[in-house]
Amino acid sequence: MFGRKEKHAPQVSYDKEKQKPVLRCSICTGEQVFGFRSRETGKFEEVSLIRNEKELKEVLGQYGIALDEVEKVY
Repeated sequence: MFGRKEKHAPQVSYDKEKQKPVLRCSICTGEQVFGFRSRETGKFEEVSLIRNEKELKEVLGQYGIALDEVEKVY
C-alpha cells in the first residue's frame, strides 16, 4: 500500500516550445523538485521530488531530457 510506486509513462506532458525543464532547489533544506516552467507565464508545474542523482536521471530519461538542459532555480 505505501510501497514504492510502479514505474510508468510520464503523467505530465512536456512541450519543448512552451515549457522549460527546471530543478527547484531549497538553499535551507536541500530539497529538490523537478518540474516544468511555462515560458509564457512563468508558472511552475511540479513533476517529482528528487531525493538523489538516480531519481533525477530516471525522471530525465522518462522525458528524454539531457542534464545540461535543466535549469537550477534557488
